[in-house]
Amino acid sequence: MYLQYWNLDRPPFECDFHPAFFFRSRSHQAALLKLRYLIDGNKGAGLLVGDTGAGKSFLTSYLAADLDSKYEPFVTLHYPLLNPSELIACLGAELGESTDDRHDAEPSVDRLLLSLKSTLSHHTDDGRHPVIVLDDAHLIEDSRVFQALQLILNLRHETPFTFILTGQPSLLTQVAQIPALDQRLGARSLLRPFSREETAAYIRHRLLSAGLQSDVFAAGALSEIHELSGGMPRQINRLADLALLVGYADNLSALEPQVIGSVAEEIGIPTC
Repeated sequence: MYLQYWNLDRPPFECDFHPAFFFRSRSHQAALLKLRYLIDGNKGAGLLVGDTGAGKSFLTSYLAADLDSKYEPFVTLHYPLLNPSELIACLGAELGESTDDRHDAEPSVDRLLLSLKSTLSHHTDDGRHPVIVLDDAHLIEDSRVFQALQLILNLRHETPFTFILTGQPSLLTQVAQIPALDQRLGARSLLRPFSREETAAYIRHRLLSAGLQSDVFAAGALSEIHELSGGMPRQINRLADLALLVGYADNLSALEPQVIGSVAEEIGIPTC
């Protein structure tokens, strides 16, 4: 709606995983390097943690686009509440497992692991190294799921692949309570909120990537966005997007701090 008014080529603050929008903050760059080390070095499994809205999904999406072609298939599982059998079966399906030979209505974990091993072996024979992301792993309530992950990782001895667990910081504590799994982690990455300077740079980067060459947000507005968002990318996007809409509706040439305060109240972000 406001693209033409602000001379933008596309919306700059949508939940768009376009690689051009990826911002290399200090912690995001460090996390990306650790995950590349994990995958390129065939280290097995790793953690990517951060609070809600810190950019975990965007980072793994960017990682998928940035990897060499041999690191495929790159699959993301969004079902942390599955039981062990369901999780292994779901993973096999996502990796392209054929179910033509499966006759059991409810196959055992052992049979599911054998099928998964066969599927992974096909990828290994074809020179592929699958990467698997289990999203929202902090929601896992059944400890048997973590045990199933240990069993899956045992398959790496013959069929290399990488497993990445993503979730909120509580996932670090959950995994630490399972030494057999914790000791297999080749990398742990924590996404931190942006600093004040990074918030301003992030907004400018997004606008530039969307085609805007000039500064729209006043310095005070950038500072206000940082204070109200806590430096969290998702909240920054919400505030900045609605501010652009208000600026268009009110025929403004620049966005000042009071505009940010008003949109924060509109979307329910507490203001001082």
